[in-house]
Parts: sequence; C-alpha cells; structure tokens
Amino acid sequence: MSPFLAALLTACVALSVSPAQARESEGSRAAARPAGARAPAAARPAPSVAAKAERAGNARQTLAAQRGAGTAAAVAGTARKRQAAVRTAAMRTAAVLAAGGVAATAAAAPRLNAAPARLSVGHATGLHAVDDPLDLHSAVALLADHQTGEVLFAKNTDAVLPIASITKVMTSMVVLDAGLPLDEVLQISTDDIDTEKGSRSRLPPGTRLTRGELLQLALMASENRAAHALGRHYPGGLDAFVAAMNAKARAVGMASSRFADPTGLSGRNMASANDLARMMRAAYEYPLIRQYSTAPGLTVDAGRRPVAFRNTNRLIDQSSWSIGLQKTGYIAEAGRCLIMQLMMDSRPMLMVLLDSAGRHSRYGDAQRLRQWVESSHRRPHERPSAGGVEPIRASYASAGS
Repeated sequence: MSPFLAALLTACVALSVSPAQARESEGSRAAARPAGARAPAAARPAPSVAAKAERAGNARQTLAAQRGAGTAAAVAGTARKRQAAVRTAAMRTAAVLAAGGVAATAAAAPRLNAAPARLSVGHATGLHAVDDPLDLHSAVALLADHQTGEVLFAKNTDAVLPIASITKVMTSMVVLDAGLPLDEVLQISTDDIDTEKGSRSRLPPGTRLTRGELLQLALMASENRAAHALGRHYPGGLDAFVAAMNAKARAVGMASSRFADPTGLSGRNMASANDLARMMRAAYEYPLIRQYSTAPGLTVDAGRRPVAFRNTNRLIDQSSWSIGLQKTGYIAEAGRCLIMQLMMDSRPMLMVLLDSAGRHSRYGDAQRLRQWVESSHRRPHERPSAGGVEPIRASYASAGS
C-alpha cells in the first residue's frame, strides 16, 4: 500500500472516533454528577424571602444552562453529521484508490462495475500469442503471389475465424452470378434493420436504390442494410441466398468456410486465410467487384437528401497503394479484418489480415508486409521465419482444392 493511501485510511479511522470516545480512551472516565443535583438532606426550615429570591435566581440560571446545553447538543449533532459525511467520502476515496483509480472529477471516476470487453475469437483461442518475424498485430496473416499461388508470408493461415464484412465479397459474387438486372430499383425495408449487432445505417426504411447502387455500397462502404436487401431480393429469399453463398464457396475451393448471412454481422460467417485467398482470386474475375470495392465514394439519394458514402479502406485514397480489390470488416468476434489484391514490388499479390488488434493496426500490418517485400526484394519462393528465410513447401491454391 502506498504511503498516501495508508495515511488516508488512518485519517478515516481517526474521523470515525468521536471526541467523547477519544477522551474515554485517554482515561477520562470519571462520572460527573448531573448539574444541580444534590445529596438527600434532612428536613429543612421554611425558606426566608431572601432564600426564595436566591432559589428563583438559581432556577433561571439552571433553565438557561439547560437551553444552552440543548443548543450545544444540536451543534454537536450537526458536527457529528458533517463528520460522518466527511468520513464516508474519505472511505469511498480510499476504496477508489485501493482499486487502482484516481478520479479528479465524477466524470473521470472509474466504472468499477463495468463489464469486461468482449474478446475476439483470435484472442480467446490464443492465436495472438503466436510470434511472427514482422511483429504483426493481426492474429492471422497471409501474403501470396496472385498468379502462382505461392505464399511469401504465412501466420495461422489454416485457422478458421469469423470474417465480418469480408462476407460481402461472397455476397457480391452470388448477386452477380444470378444475372439480376443491376438497374432494378429495390427498397430498403424494416426487415433490413440490424437486430443482431444494432449497427447504424444511413439508409432509412423506404430508401429506393438500384441493385447496382446497393452492391457498390455493400462493397465500398460496407453498408449492412444494402447487403441484406440484396439477399432479401434474391429469388427464393434469404435462405436461398445463403445456400447459394455456401455453394459458391465450395465451387471455388473454400473447404473450411461457411456463411450464415449476406452482411457478415453474424459470427457464424467463418473462413481461413487460405480460403479467403481463393475467394479473392475468384472475385477478381468480376470487373464490377474490382470497380465497386475500390471506388473512393458514392453519393445516393436516400429520400430526403443526398447522402455521401466513403470507402471504408483508408488506403484507397493513398496514391502509393495500387489496390485492385479490397474489403474491410469488423465485428467484436472477428476483430479488424482486411483483404486486398494489390501490386507489391511490381508483382500482383493477395493479402489477408484477420483479427487485428487495434483500430488502425491492420493498415500498419499491411505497410509492414509491403515494406518487407519491397525493401528485401525477396523471391516468391522465400518467406521470413524465426530463423531467417525458408522455402515454401505448399501453396494456398493447392491446399484443400
């Protein structure tokens, strides 16, 4: 215990002792006779006039003394109440300090009964404890050559984790495979409101947009109501749409993946990094997915006024990055996620980052991977390891397909 906390607790104990108790502890225990009391006496003669006058004066003095005693008692009671309040406040402050928090104001006071933050699956399963030579903040990382499938960097690439809004890439492929008219106007309804995570949207029920606009908002701005409306307007409804998502996953070789909804809000949308690399290779063959996912922004008429949406990937606006396809994602179970097809060292690459710890850490991890590739000019058959560079023995393209 710190000296300050010990002193504060000592003061609290001192405040809890009344002055009378303090006197008693010092040995002042003599019982005083009540004021005005006198021992019994034998019968006395009748008082004279002077004696009566003296007695009356004594009575007035006694009454005054009693009134004074009452006032003193009231004052003492008030003092005791104030002392108790100070003592309570001091004890509360001591408790806060003992809990490890110092609050200068009520607004800064620690929430002692606050629930602990929810752990992502990567944290809960210990994937973040796995070391890597680049000291990435992502629990899962994959960097592979787009053309050959050879892996340059791999970390927990077989782990199957929630993928959040990366799900919307599969949603887009299913929508485009259906051949539905992109200029058909669809309406956002109350059925599209997120009741699972309570995420917000700037597309109120009643908003009317084309299927193409909804598709771009889902890919570029990760708009959940847009993605849900696309699934809801699929022939056969949402159940048929999710079934088509899982069928498409099997068709492109995503053996470890499964999908539960078109938005990615459910933690049951899961995949491995190897599977997501396969999904990116398939999605790259759709020109609209490349175009919509990398668009910097889109303004749509959301009913009462135009609403401007921006790309959720902050790297899109940076000219130093050449990105051909991308998608971000986040829910508590998945952490921060990012997939990209991009050019690195004049080579097309596929990058997967899952369950990154920190709001912007996925972009920092992407930068670390790019710097490693471009500064070392490593050949596609080499990757870093704890002991240096080791050859790749298998590619993501051949595993599980």
